[in-house]
Amino acid sequence: MRSSMSRSLIAADRRLLTAADRRLLTAADGTANRALRPLALVLTALLLGVAALFGAPQSAQAAAGTVSAYPVPSIYPASTDYKLTVNGTSVPVTKYTGYDIAQLALGAGTATISVTKVNNTAIGSYSISPQKLGITGTVSGPTLTFTVQNDEYLIVKLDGRPNLVIAADPAETNRPATSGTGIFNVQSAPYSAQPNTGAYTTTAFQNALNDAAAYGSANGTQGIVYVPAGVYTLGNLYLRSNLAFYLAPGAVLRYTGEASHYVVTGHKTSQGRDLTWFISTRYSSTNIKIYGRGIIDGNGQAALAPSNLGVNLLAPIYTSGFTVDGITFRESSSWAVIPLRSSDLAFRNIKLFNRFDMGENDGIDVMESTNVTVDHAIGIGLDDPFSTKTWPDVADIYKSVPGTARPLDNVTFNDLVSWTYCYGVKVGQGVYESQNKVTFQHVVVYDAAVGIGVHHKYGTASATNIKFDDIDIERLSFSNDGNRTWLAMMTGSTAGIGPVTGVTISNVRVRNAGTTAARVNGLPGAPISGVSLSHIVMPGSTTGATTLSQANLTNLSDYGSLTITP
Repeated sequence: MRSSMSRSLIAADRRLLTAADRRLLTAADGTANRALRPLALVLTALLLGVAALFGAPQSAQAAAGTVSAYPVPSIYPASTDYKLTVNGTSVPVTKYTGYDIAQLALGAGTATISVTKVNNTAIGSYSISPQKLGITGTVSGPTLTFTVQNDEYLIVKLDGRPNLVIAADPAETNRPATSGTGIFNVQSAPYSAQPNTGAYTTTAFQNALNDAAAYGSANGTQGIVYVPAGVYTLGNLYLRSNLAFYLAPGAVLRYTGEASHYVVTGHKTSQGRDLTWFISTRYSSTNIKIYGRGIIDGNGQAALAPSNLGVNLLAPIYTSGFTVDGITFRESSSWAVIPLRSSDLAFRNIKLFNRFDMGENDGIDVMESTNVTVDHAIGIGLDDPFSTKTWPDVADIYKSVPGTARPLDNVTFNDLVSWTYCYGVKVGQGVYESQNKVTFQHVVVYDAAVGIGVHHKYGTASATNIKFDDIDIERLSFSNDGNRTWLAMMTGSTAGIGPVTGVTISNVRVRNAGTTAARVNGLPGAPISGVSLSHIVMPGSTTGATTLSQANLTNLSDYGSLTITP
């Protein structure tokens, strides 16, 4: 009887797991839905527990995932500090200003990662983040070995060596063919774009993009532009409706800053330079996707040398139904990704690798847009990696944009790793138009000046219904405007004043509280009100704070209701 029952349960478990995993782990477009993965893992654990109760056999250990290492162009120098293998596969490590980078794709299953110091000296100490994953390793001489259960974005530190960012993406499941009906390969005739030469291939790329969009529009689909591996030197590119832009692993679209190849689209007064949108959407466009495992490279300080022309790497403007999946954005000299006055946008599996010696290089600033998700991302740079903003019609950064400023509504950031000298996650500074229903959840702040921030510095509109949930703050090593704290909510009077209302902050693990008090500071006529804190676990504690003092939240002024519960 027991044997028969256990076989029936095993069969039922398999049917249920298959349906549940497909339903929970797959988004509407067939890509992985990481926001729901924890729920699926809980379901899996429950079902396995039931199976174990009735004697069902279980595998001794999870299978290793398939590893795909991304090819690295020669423009990116090899690390002088690290070598890396994942499940026995060598993964290139590149040297970067401020940290080293390794990128790969990991199929379903575990990854055994070995990090080796190039100089072969013994490892004295190490750290692996996110700390909440509870990853421990073993050390053998110059090599640290540890195992992760899924694709993750990790930061590893060995002794006094640079931090090593290991960005393990989920496996590609939607890579297109290199040729065929509806596929426009930039290296094929009539485009014949040649990479790795330093010559501009802008015309070839733009023609392929236009042809793919025309095909997609004529056939009720998306025409696909395929970009093989290689470094392509480019001027401005424009994306039209019904277009899919695929960047293969090892493909790099590189900005140069030579003014004759770019159109000035704005100005950054605080930086003292004009700006251009490297890649942007045509106004009123729809149904556009940029995907793959390639890189959009702003070329940092080198690109400022010719003309002091700063760059926004990607500007989705007046568009809808826009998706970015798997792309790396690297070394922007101004805000890297700037969705503006758009709706129904999704950014998944994106990497934002900026420098610490260049200012105002925000990662993704969602501005004046509606129904936007940023899901599974790592953002690194001197300035804010993840934030929302609203500006007036005449803002210098997009003075060429027609139309009027819009409110921002329903923006969700999920499953993030943030490393910055400024704010880990933030609403503001600009609130010239209303910002409503902004959510940050499942966030690791590896290091910052402020972990969680709401800064209503500019404008008179309201910021309402803001939520921060499941935030893990590991370090606060820096100071920004005198703040070095886990929480800073402030109202400024630089350009009028406006209220902040309805802020929920829950399930926060503060491993480092910084050196200044957490703060909630409104202004007369523009209070910060309706703030609810729950389960704020401070350093040295395992339970939630019961008083504002225990949460080090003592810098208070012009606030309304403010509650804290454990």
